[in-house]
Amino acid sequence: MGGAELGSPGQGVPVQGNAELGELALRGTGSGVAERGELPLGAVGAGEAGLGRSGLGESESGRPVHAGLDLAGIRGWLAAQRAAGTGRTTLARRSAAARTFTAWAHRRGYLSSDPGARLVAPRRQRTLPSVLRQDQAAELMRASQSGAAERDPVSMRDLVILELLYATGIRVSELCGLDVDDVDMDLRVVRVIGKGDKERTVPFGLPAQRAVRDWLTDGRPLLAAAHSPPALLIGARGGRLQPSSVRRIVHDALTAVPGAPDLGPHGLRHTAATHLLEGGADLRSVQELLGHATLATTQLYTHVTVERLRAVHDQAHPRS
Repeated sequence: MGGAELGSPGQGVPVQGNAELGELALRGTGSGVAERGELPLGAVGAGEAGLGRSGLGESESGRPVHAGLDLAGIRGWLAAQRAAGTGRTTLARRSAAARTFTAWAHRRGYLSSDPGARLVAPRRQRTLPSVLRQDQAAELMRASQSGAAERDPVSMRDLVILELLYATGIRVSELCGLDVDDVDMDLRVVRVIGKGDKERTVPFGLPAQRAVRDWLTDGRPLLAAAHSPPALLIGARGGRLQPSSVRRIVHDALTAVPGAPDLGPHGLRHTAATHLLEGGADLRSVQELLGHATLATTQLYTHVTVERLRAVHDQAHPRS
């Protein structure tokens, strides 16, 4: 294989045939030495699979050879893994690892050029999130209202959790971080501190407003203690409710909805975004409501709605 040769400055160094190119770079990155340009040459030869299996850096007899690492060789290494069924996300990670390794080898003089600099990584696989149908979301709220109607404080709190997660699409950490003063009942908005301490205002509807008002009036006072923080949501002992508890509450509530996927709080966030788009909301507005840094993240939900439309078309259209 023609191209840059891997070796010590001025002479070749054998590369062990069982070394995985990606693992070499990852090991260096993991210890922090790759960022400093100090990935140890002894790392070459580490690893159990990948590079050897793909044939890169290994002779037909399986004995170490002088590796002429070039762009075609790295692409072949990745292609062999792709053919073996390796996922796109893993391939993207290994491509990044290969670029880290070749950049280090070039800086240290073991490669006369950096073939990884011209390597284009495959896009990571974006899997479509599972979401509730609108009728399933409505059934979830109806089932949760029964306990709240009996004025049980825990049931009232749980209804607030479900209503706010679905109405606003906020993250579970943002929900648990809400204080009572962060909720404006008249304007029907919550003030949320999101990732990077960025503040945004998110509206909610009348059902969520009723649930929050009932909780604040009749539910929260029964659970609050002298040591309770100003948190909107508190546990049975009066402390701020934790995300792990919210995840359990959401999972348990969904068991009452026949045919519903097993989702957590983030699944309700996905559901809220999908239903907003299905209802005609524009991407920019949904991006702002969810607190996404880029529009590309929000665009994932357009694929969900298209998949649903396609499924409906396949079922209903006579020439589908």
